[in-house]
Amino acid sequence: MWTRRAFLQAAGVGFAASLMPRQAAALANAELVVASACRMPDGTFGAALASERGAVIATLKLPARGHDVVRCPVTGRLAVFAWRPGTFAMVFDTRGNAVATLTSPAGRHFFGHGSFSPDGRLLYATENDFETADGKIAIYDATSGFARIGEFNSYGIDPHEMMLMGENLICVANGGIETHPDYGREKLNLATMRPNVAFIDRHTGDLLSLHELPQRFHQVSLRHLAPDATGRVWVGAQYEGPAADDVPLLMRLGPDEDFFIPDVAPTTLHALGNYVGSVASSADGELIMAASPVGNSALILDTASGETAIRHLKNVCGTEFDGRRPILSTGNGGLAFGDAPPERFETLFDHHLVVVPG
Repeated sequence: MWTRRAFLQAAGVGFAASLMPRQAAALANAELVVASACRMPDGTFGAALASERGAVIATLKLPARGHDVVRCPVTGRLAVFAWRPGTFAMVFDTRGNAVATLTSPAGRHFFGHGSFSPDGRLLYATENDFETADGKIAIYDATSGFARIGEFNSYGIDPHEMMLMGENLICVANGGIETHPDYGREKLNLATMRPNVAFIDRHTGDLLSLHELPQRFHQVSLRHLAPDATGRVWVGAQYEGPAADDVPLLMRLGPDEDFFIPDVAPTTLHALGNYVGSVASSADGELIMAASPVGNSALILDTASGETAIRHLKNVCGTEFDGRRPILSTGNGGLAFGDAPPERFETLFDHHLVVVPG
């Protein structure tokens, strides 16, 4: 478990002293701290640091709705990306202080996800070149005010979540859905979708391998990622076809290994409502969790036995593990640890969360 002491070490000297009395009390009683984009009680948007005991420790105001939060492994800083098709990202420290604001260039928008490099020097973000519909991976220099210093192709349309694997490899889920800000969130190419997962050299931008599902699953939009302990990655999908179809929503692959689709009963998958909003892996890689705010359910798969369990929580989406203990957040302000009932917050959590420090 990430303890209060570990959090204070990441936050730096003086963090506890900078808090208001109510916030300081929340931190003093905390055993674990998580971060998530959220909607504030007054209807505005922000990011929050919260404890497992139902208390908010610190908040950061955002100009609009945020989506995912990622943590720098070196500095402990957190970056929150705008919900598609937003054009901002904000970097903040564990005191809730804004460090930098990023703005996507003209003709681009963020997809809500990104990742820091292992040495903390670079921040990568998925972007849409919405005139050509080409997916891009933008590169920002964390050592120089987060200036935008380059980009390379994502090798698909609609790059959603991306992650670093080891020192040199980027994995990105290209969802395959064409959008344009002039049409809001309307999906423009459902008949011709070609989602994929690309593995890319992060230094050169070269494509190392590209993986597509069989053509009959071309409307299975590949969107969310979670690494496991074997060096592979689990992918969560959202299906754009008929609701009654039986299609894979959770699968595994590697840079040199094509998709493995676990044998999950169709009735179990149907509980997800054809929508996986986030994926997480336990520290030992034996448990995989996929959550759906559409199905109001979270699926937990035991990769060793193949057994599955479903937990029903209204508007559930954020997923993490503390060791082997599942953590789930909801858009109704719930934060559930293990099998315990959710702790309730005034802030309403968005689709993703991260343990701090992670």
